[in-house]
Amino acid sequence: MNQGARQPCCKNACIMPNIQNAGVQSLANRPPDEHLKRALSLPLVVLYGIGVTVGAGIYVLIGVTAGKAGVYAPFAFLLAAAVVALSAASFAELSCRFPVSAGEAAYVQEGFRSKHLSLAVGLLVITSAIVSSAAISIGAMGYILEFIKGPENLIIAVVVLAMGAVAAWGIMESVTFASLFTIIEVAGLLVIVAAGFINDPDLVFRLHAVIPPLGDSAPWLAIYGSGLLAFFAFVGFEDIVNLAEEMREPRKTLPWAIFLTLVISTLIYVLVVTVAVLSVPIEALATSRAPLGFVFHSITGMPSIAISAIAIVATLNGVIVQIIMASRVLYGLARQGNVPALFGKVNPVTRTPLVATATVVGLILILALFFPLQHLAEMTSRVVLTIFALVNVALFLIKRRKSPPPEEAFTVSIWVPVLGFLSCLFVLAGGFLVP
Repeated sequence: MNQGARQPCCKNACIMPNIQNAGVQSLANRPPDEHLKRALSLPLVVLYGIGVTVGAGIYVLIGVTAGKAGVYAPFAFLLAAAVVALSAASFAELSCRFPVSAGEAAYVQEGFRSKHLSLAVGLLVITSAIVSSAAISIGAMGYILEFIKGPENLIIAVVVLAMGAVAAWGIMESVTFASLFTIIEVAGLLVIVAAGFINDPDLVFRLHAVIPPLGDSAPWLAIYGSGLLAFFAFVGFEDIVNLAEEMREPRKTLPWAIFLTLVISTLIYVLVVTVAVLSVPIEALATSRAPLGFVFHSITGMPSIAISAIAIVATLNGVIVQIIMASRVLYGLARQGNVPALFGKVNPVTRTPLVATATVVGLILILALFFPLQHLAEMTSRVVLTIFALVNVALFLIKRRKSPPPEEAFTVSIWVPVLGFLSCLFVLAGGFLVP
């Protein structure tokens, strides 16, 4: 990880440069019982990031993405990863400059110097988490139906309300809970990869089939058109920055957590998607409500119950971490004075923002009950890409003004946010131009 040169800065600027003037309440001036609890280390934060990223993407959307990109689906995920990597670098620098909850809103406020645009971005971040969580809740319901039969809406409601209760319990408890889920879900994906290569040793000799021919535009257009859905699979790494006030040493932890989450998630995605598209009929994969359970059963001949159980864990994990993120952003916006102060209240017992959490849970429930999975996923991707584009521009403006970063902060060249902005527009356009 490249580190920028050390530059002098005053003590206050190193804590929160210029954001104080934008209306963010100083952490040092808050009463002790209004502080969020700093309890998270790098391993927990990385597990949190992988949990929301991997659980949301592979277990829920692998079939839908394969239905659009066909056997070339792994390249759709690589395209999305390349776009995300540029924005991840911008987030890494900005998170060192401004390690606060509602990070994206703070970044945009500092870059554009517009409180109204900052509020709009904060609300977009909350929207993306709520819509994403609703999509994942529907995915969880599909796997739960493999075990029990019942009204779909009732299952969705139980999932959302139960995970909301866990998120309200406490940050250490809920993130530890999510981290255990993450270990289980990643283990399930590695089992599928291992089973694919063990049961079909010739698979390694067919890997070339997922590489689209350079001279044929049709596969590349399919990859481009499915990029919006594949991008949804990476939604999550940016959630990490909104835990900044609950991390130990956030300036050291955040850049590492962001990049480790992205690299590990990409490797897992490419391996799992490659095994899936080379092992089962694309049409069947695309229409399955429990796609990875179907892949496991097709590869091994064994019942899909174990993988479906892990998929339930994975999707529930995704719901939890999105609820945590959205509630923390709403809390951060209240602390900045952009939304009613009620949302910024921290319960003295749980040390979590209960009003913000309850509001987020209610909105997730409404969307999950009334909108289909694919529409929610595409909507999430569009909202997140818009946020990423604005964050990249914000960093460009900050760097153009030559605002010095804190000492030992991670920094990037000014061309990184420019390319990040253009790449976001590229993927957004693909969702509209290619059916």
